[in-house]
Amino acid sequence: MARHGEARGETPTEATNDPQWSRELLSSVRCAAGLLALLLVIDWDTGRLAFWRTALWLALAGLLFAVLCPARVSVGEGWLASRRLLRERRVRTDLLVSVRCLDGISQRLLLRDALGGRVEIDPEVLVTSPQVWYRLDEGARKSASDGTLLCGATALSLVSRRVDRETARAVFKVSGLE
Repeated sequence: MARHGEARGETPTEATNDPQWSRELLSSVRCAAGLLALLLVIDWDTGRLAFWRTALWLALAGLLFAVLCPARVSVGEGWLASRRLLRERRVRTDLLVSVRCLDGISQRLLLRDALGGRVEIDPEVLVTSPQVWYRLDEGARKSASDGTLLCGATALSLVSRRVDRETARAVFKVSGLE
């Protein structure tokens, strides 16, 4: 099976994944399972447990899992991918055209490349995983130097400052200087 990039004639590179993803996935499974158990216990206690109600609660727990399931962010030399339950989206970080911060219920970072790729990621992934940030920043710097990154220097500098601040805080905490 061809690895990422081999099909397009690129050299394959080692991918870096978000280390917090498995913890967040386990948390979403626990929440869905807790809801299912709570609903089944309530139905059993009231004597209203039936097959159709069990199926309904199972579907509700599945829907909660689908909503809470985190995207798995992977990054390599020149690319970034975000994989959800049903779909994976990729961008070429060395061909970025724009980077925008989207505000809403949760802040998102929208990356677009020159080939039409589009990925939305949580900036917290970049803060908690310096390796992912390093690879993205490396590709964004190449895009900026090549002149393809037309919009997004401000968004990237905000994320960069946040990553630097959190990294410094972690270093101080580990060294006992906090």
